[in-house]
Amino acid sequence: MKTMKTVIAGALMFMFIASSLDTNAQCREFKWPEDKSKAEEKVALYGDAMKQGQYRAAASPFIWMLKNAPDWHVKLYIDGADLYDNLAEKEKDPAKKQQLVDSMLMMYDLRIKYCGDEVNVLNRKAFYAYKYNVTNKEKSAELLKLFDRVAEISGTKMTDGNLVAYMTVVQANHVLLKNLSDEQILDRYDKIISIANSKIKEDEAAGKTKDVAKVKEYIGVIDDLLIGMVKVDCDFVKNNLEPKFRKTPKDLALAKKIFGFMLQGKCTDDPLWLEVGEVIHAEEKDFGLAKNLALKYMGNDNLDKAETLLKEALSLASTPSDKGDMLIYLGSLQAKKGSKNGARDYFRQAAETGNKDGYEKIGDLYYSSFNDCKKSVNMAEDRLVYIAAYNMYARAGASQKMAQAKSQFPSKEEIFLFNWKVGDTMRVSCWIGETVTIDTRD
Repeated sequence: MKTMKTVIAGALMFMFIASSLDTNAQCREFKWPEDKSKAEEKVALYGDAMKQGQYRAAASPFIWMLKNAPDWHVKLYIDGADLYDNLAEKEKDPAKKQQLVDSMLMMYDLRIKYCGDEVNVLNRKAFYAYKYNVTNKEKSAELLKLFDRVAEISGTKMTDGNLVAYMTVVQANHVLLKNLSDEQILDRYDKIISIANSKIKEDEAAGKTKDVAKVKEYIGVIDDLLIGMVKVDCDFVKNNLEPKFRKTPKDLALAKKIFGFMLQGKCTDDPLWLEVGEVIHAEEKDFGLAKNLALKYMGNDNLDKAETLLKEALSLASTPSDKGDMLIYLGSLQAKKGSKNGARDYFRQAAETGNKDGYEKIGDLYYSSFNDCKKSVNMAEDRLVYIAAYNMYARAGASQKMAQAKSQFPSKEEIFLFNWKVGDTMRVSCWIGETVTIDTRD
């Protein structure tokens, strides 16, 4: 009990003397007090005790050093933070625990005062303040102020873990104190996301792929925290984010956020979605984005724009499957434009990638060409388009469409009238130009 009183008293004394320390003292060189031998003894005592996990025993000699040699070395404050952290973790009494936590956090303030390196040290302080105080209602506002300062001075030097911690502290203030408006939450969210995106750019430039993946994962967590505090729907985007985008239409991070929220809110029919998508695509060529934008333009009958984006997506595709899909879309676009020859060319290329849908799509083109190709003189000849369609469906393995096409083959009577026989070969006229083997539906 006496030892614990010594620890708490030392913590209180420590906070009292903090304001009177010499801010000009050096912290990177050892500066011993007049009684050097005693100081060396105290350092050895608290150091040995800490190594053995006897943190309460370490408190008394440590406090002596703090009182008699406050400018000894930066090691004093590193050790002190470790000492009070371990004591706080083990303390069960809430009031005493908070005193120890406050003492630990003061260590970081003193380290900054003596040694500078504010960005690094304040990030560390924020982490440990978050560890102990994030659910403490009485400390919520103070903790938020600390993280605001960390973000202000750190930029991309803000530690990755503090990105999520900062947003969690925002959430704590929102829940415990209800002291933040939607706008204040969004301002901090924007700040965090801006730092995160800048960190991603730096890590990508440095080839740190694991760090990039980690920060992107953190952004997902931060987004989820925002959605838990603010209703993020299409109205939210239109009312809060679109005005910002209009002022800074080249803001890539904002464009990405709008794009994602509108996708999540299922309001991609709004022209804003395509607009921000174009901003993203102009800066970061991506297969999936080019594909989705193209399909949206295609659905809006902006076929020229869709074709440009589909060709870009094709060039960005990294697998035969993706290439085949893009070729199918390009073929469908040509068909929509009325160019069956152009459509067939793309469908054939798709089939060459292993996408059997290419053959089925050619079969559809042939099947729908009866009126384009018929001469209305020889019904058997006019029906050859269905045999050509059947052959393509067979290559695709489309059994239902094979049966449908076969039901439209010439009849035995129709081929008999022109002296044709089953097994003869005939060339399909018009744009199809395929040679087929005569067969009948009956």
